[in-house]
Amino acid sequence: MLQLKDILYKVSLNSIVGSTTIVINNICFDSRNVSLNDAFVAIRGTQVDGHDFIEKAVAQGALAIICEELPKNLVNGVTYVKVEDCNQALALMASNYYEVPSENLKLIGVTGTNGKTTIASLLFQLFKKAGYKVGLLSTVHILVNDKVYKATHTTPDSLTINRYLKAMNEEGVEFCFMEVSSHGIHQKRTAGLTFTGGIFTNLSHDHLDYHNTFSEYRDVKKVFFDELPKSAFALSNIDDKNGLFMLQNTVAKKYTYALKTYADYKGQVLENQFSGLLLKLNDQELWSRLIGSFNAYNLVAIYATAELLGLEPIEILQIISELESVSGRFQYFVEDKITTIVDYSHTPDALQNVLQTINDIRTKNEELITVVGCGGDRDKSKRPKMGHIASALSTKAIFTSDNPRSEDPDTIISEMESGVEPQNYKKTISITDRKQAIKTAIQLARANDIILIAGKGHETYQEINGERTDFDDLKIAKELIEKLKK
Repeated sequence: MLQLKDILYKVSLNSIVGSTTIVINNICFDSRNVSLNDAFVAIRGTQVDGHDFIEKAVAQGALAIICEELPKNLVNGVTYVKVEDCNQALALMASNYYEVPSENLKLIGVTGTNGKTTIASLLFQLFKKAGYKVGLLSTVHILVNDKVYKATHTTPDSLTINRYLKAMNEEGVEFCFMEVSSHGIHQKRTAGLTFTGGIFTNLSHDHLDYHNTFSEYRDVKKVFFDELPKSAFALSNIDDKNGLFMLQNTVAKKYTYALKTYADYKGQVLENQFSGLLLKLNDQELWSRLIGSFNAYNLVAIYATAELLGLEPIEILQIISELESVSGRFQYFVEDKITTIVDYSHTPDALQNVLQTINDIRTKNEELITVVGCGGDRDKSKRPKMGHIASALSTKAIFTSDNPRSEDPDTIISEMESGVEPQNYKKTISITDRKQAIKTAIQLARANDIILIAGKGHETYQEINGERTDFDDLKIAKELIEKLKK
């Protein structure tokens, strides 16, 4: 237990009413979790404002209130701290409360639209195979060496981040690889963390429901690199038109990677097939089980990061050749000569990458059947784009539900259909029920055909009207193929 003044170290304070020498039991930003002698941080969210729950937090025993506006009624014995920014305050307080755990390991942040999960997860695998104790904070799950925890957000809240980093310290973890989302950066969840390095993958259409414009989305990503310390490295994909922009103001050591242009780490695809990739990487040849040019970028970034963190090039190349693909990222199986691929591609750019990869590998004598949907209560502007890409680059496209959430799934599907060009319309089918859509794709497929089930990847649920039900694309596809064989 720490005194409030120690927990507030480095927080920008406007005013204080009460004592800061009080001992704080815990920090909360959800009033429902507040108990005796806790500090409550009033966060302004997109749905609710924590300032509306200050009274409730005090009634439940909060000893300190951290807020941007002081309430009208101040309760005796409670300390009120007015700060400039509660999100930033929470992040710094969380770091202090858990004894600044990011300073006791090498923390690498991965940001960009696509590739974050693959790069962070494969770096975790690589360093573990190299004999290190490693941590992972990703969309799929949180790993503290051999212990697995469920993930709820791409970038968790700052209390959760620091709690797991502290657990990593206790387990002797030396390296932690972390996905850093634009939401996480914007909401200051990563403030107070000490990063050893940052990786930029690419930038394309995503989250414009949250960030009003693409330039705002881009600028938020850039903040992560602007805030890296001098001691860190910043590694950027300069084939992406925003790659050099990310490095403009950083004081970190700058490194670049690319497939198409000259860079510090240069990759070249020599072979690309369903069995894997043959890459030339800084004049060394490398074989990987991963597939497609988007994974070639991921592999170059992984190689560069491992070398920048001190591993020997020969050891890195050897371990990369052993790495397994990440759950829900171009996972495939072959049954009755039909190849079924499950991929998380839920942005126009990611869907295009996956479909182009399949088209580059296939002979064009077979059908490519794509099952795809778009999430509800999310960026609507990408729906017609997804519809256009799926119908243009597939032999058949089946539009279906993803996670409709509170929206009408048929409305989402019709918005996808609006992007289909007239010449591709006859290639599309709309089936609202996702399981039926997958079943139809399997029934349409013949020997040597390819089915892509896109959008949900590693997710094992479907969210409809606030209810989550079990739904695993890979598992369902395998079950349906078995039933339809009989």
